[in-house]
Amino acid sequence: MHTVPMEFKRPAAPHPEQANWSVDEVEALLGLPFMELVFRAAEIHRQFFDPTKIQLSTLVSIKTGGCPEDCGYCPQSLHHDTPVADQPMMTVDEVVAAARQAKANGAGRFCMGAAWRGPKDADLAKTLDMVREVKALGLETCATFGLLRDGQAEQLKDAGLDYYNHNLDTAPDKYADIIHTREYEDRLETLGKVRKAGLSVCCGGIVGMNETRRDRAGLIAQLANLDPQPESVPVNNLVQVVGTPLADASRLDWTEFVRTIAAARIAMPKSYVRLSAGRREMDEATQALCFLAGANSIFYGDKLLTTGNPDVLADQTLMAKLDLRAL
Repeated sequence: MHTVPMEFKRPAAPHPEQANWSVDEVEALLGLPFMELVFRAAEIHRQFFDPTKIQLSTLVSIKTGGCPEDCGYCPQSLHHDTPVADQPMMTVDEVVAAARQAKANGAGRFCMGAAWRGPKDADLAKTLDMVREVKALGLETCATFGLLRDGQAEQLKDAGLDYYNHNLDTAPDKYADIIHTREYEDRLETLGKVRKAGLSVCCGGIVGMNETRRDRAGLIAQLANLDPQPESVPVNNLVQVVGTPLADASRLDWTEFVRTIAAARIAMPKSYVRLSAGRREMDEATQALCFLAGANSIFYGDKLLTTGNPDVLADQTLMAKLDLRAL
């Protein structure tokens, strides 16, 4: 029988609002004994949030396929031969109908995604009407439209947008292995425009892309050192799609995913940490551990852009089992 060595002593815990995280410090967090790491994250989570409540967001693809970027994980890229076809933009009425259904199911935030490098002015004009109409339903609004040009974030803000999502995807040192059509600095520049416009930031990344634990530490450190830290941090577990360069990536062990959630919670104690893509492949026990480790938001609905997600009834059942309530 394995026993804990008598000489084991709990290392000094970091301050719950530490700034300027180094990659080494986050890597050290990820390397803590599993139960110790989860316990610390749960403690910090309770300092800033009610652990019985989670935020529910629904994500809808308003423009699917045909993206000129070559992100190695994405089935919507023109560079990859995948089953996802280029589709026209949804109409305002279609988006509003989806938002009404999301609200009826209990979602508090409605997120709109489009497969663009960045929105053209004509495309953005159409999305502004969508934002206004969804906001009028009493939902929080979020958009992810790619790189923004000067003035576009302000237009979205004026239309009633609450959050703009623009993920960093991975650590700076790993980025060139995943994406070649835009630079890391391009992403940071868009995040700067979003902040300048007064929008809240939704920014996270993807794990399970053949990265090392240190790469995961690099991603968390980069996110935690954004000033201010993102209000919402989606953590995606790669969904492998045939035809993408990462279709055969090695699957990340579930314990490493839970460690990533815990480290994100410790490094960003006031952010909502969201279980995002890949949750359909997680069993209930793994999701429960993630909630214990500080995750307090999920994407809620049967589909995430083009990949599957647990259906609403399954999530409602799990929330009931865990005594979790929607915000």
